[in-house]
Amino acid sequence: MIEPPVGASSADSIFPSTGAGSRADARPRSRGRTVLTIIGVIVLAVIVAFVLKQCAGHGGGARGFQRPQTTVGVVKAVSGDMPIQISALGTVTPLATTTVAARIAGNLTKIDFKEGEMVKAGQLLAVVDERPYTVALEQAQATLAHDQAALEDAQLLLKRDQLLLTQDSVARQDVDTQAATVKQDEASVQSDVANVNNARLNLGYCRIVAPISGRVGLRQVDVGNYISTGNTNGLVIITQINPMDVEFTLSEDQIPEVTARMRAGDVLPATALDKAGGQTLAQGRLLTLDNQIDSTTGTVKAKARFANANGALFPQQFVNIELLVNTLKNQTIVPASAIRHGPNGDYVWVMQPNHTAHMQNVKVGPSQGEQIVVESGVTVGQNVITEGGDRLKEGSEVLLPGQRPSFAGRGNRRGGGGF
Repeated sequence: MIEPPVGASSADSIFPSTGAGSRADARPRSRGRTVLTIIGVIVLAVIVAFVLKQCAGHGGGARGFQRPQTTVGVVKAVSGDMPIQISALGTVTPLATTTVAARIAGNLTKIDFKEGEMVKAGQLLAVVDERPYTVALEQAQATLAHDQAALEDAQLLLKRDQLLLTQDSVARQDVDTQAATVKQDEASVQSDVANVNNARLNLGYCRIVAPISGRVGLRQVDVGNYISTGNTNGLVIITQINPMDVEFTLSEDQIPEVTARMRAGDVLPATALDKAGGQTLAQGRLLTLDNQIDSTTGTVKAKARFANANGALFPQQFVNIELLVNTLKNQTIVPASAIRHGPNGDYVWVMQPNHTAHMQNVKVGPSQGEQIVVESGVTVGQNVITEGGDRLKEGSEVLLPGQRPSFAGRGNRRGGGGF
C-alpha cells in the first residue's frame, strides 16, 4: 500500500486530478478580470474628461450643462413722490365733557331730552319744581318794596331837617342822624335788590339747560326724584363731538422735524384710521405738542384736531394716526421686497435684457408702506426682482411668470451649441 506524502491532505490523495494544476489555471483568469476592470475605469475617466472639456469649450465649466431657470417676480423702478409719515396709536379725546347737575334742590318734574340725542347749548333738558322758588322771589320783592318805602320816608325827613337847619330851627346832630338813617335804608334796599336777583336766579335754575352742544349720555335721574346740589352723578353727561381731538405720542427723535415744520407755519395733515388701520375715519391736522418730554418713555404728547360731523370718532376710542410730515418729490421708488441685505450692504437683483440676474448695490432712503426710495444704485425703468431672489446667483437665468423654461443652454442663445 502506498501512503500519501507527508503534509498532503486526504483530498489530494483521493482526487489527484484536482490538485495544484487546477489552482494554477485559476490564477491567470483572475488576473485577466482585474486588468479588464482597470481598463474600463480608465476608459470611463477618459470619456468624462472629454465631456468636461467639451462643456468648458461651450461656456466655461459647469455652464455647459443646463442650469435650472428660476421664475421670478419683476417690477419696474418708477419715479414718483414719497410721503414721509409718522404712524402712532392715539386716543379720541373730546374737547369738552360736562356733567349736567342741578344748581338747586327740588323735585324733578320734567325731562325734556332723549338719551343719546344731539343737543345744542341752551337747550332745555329738565325742569325742577318752580313753586318754592316763585314764593321766595315774591317774598324778596315784598321786602324790597317795604325797604324802598322806608328809604323814601327817611329821605323826605332828611330834606326837611336840612331846610330847618338853614333856619336854625333844628340841631345839626339831628340832621346828621337822619342822614345816617337814609344811608342805612339805602343799604337795606341794595340788599333787598340782591335778594330779589338771587331769588330770580334760583327760579331760573329750575330750568336745567345744556351748557354745551354735544351728545347726551344715559339719564342718571328719573322724573319725581328729589335732586340736590350735592349729587355728584348729576342729571346727564354731555360730550362735545364736533370737532374732536386725538391724543397720541411722538418719539423724541421725530420732534425736531415736526417742530421745524410747525415753526415755518406749515399745516401737517393728520389721518385717523380705525384700530385695524384699514378704514379712514376722519381727516384733520396737527394741533400742538406738549411742552415737555416724558423721560420714562422718551416720547412727547401730541394732539390733532378732526372735524367729526358724521360722528365716526367716538370718545375714548383707540385709533391709528398717520401724520404727514413731508413729501419727497421725484424719487426713484421700488417695492420694499426688492431690497436685500448682504455683507456689503443693501442690494437688489436686476433682470438684464437677456433675462439674467445682476446684483447692484443700492443706497436706500425713507420708506412708506410697501414702497421705498432708492437714492442711488437703481435707475428709473430698470426691472428689479421682488420674488425668487433667494435662489439667484450672479448671471442666473430667470423666467417671468407664465414663461416656459428653455432646454437649450445659454450658449445656444449666444450662438454656441450645447452638448
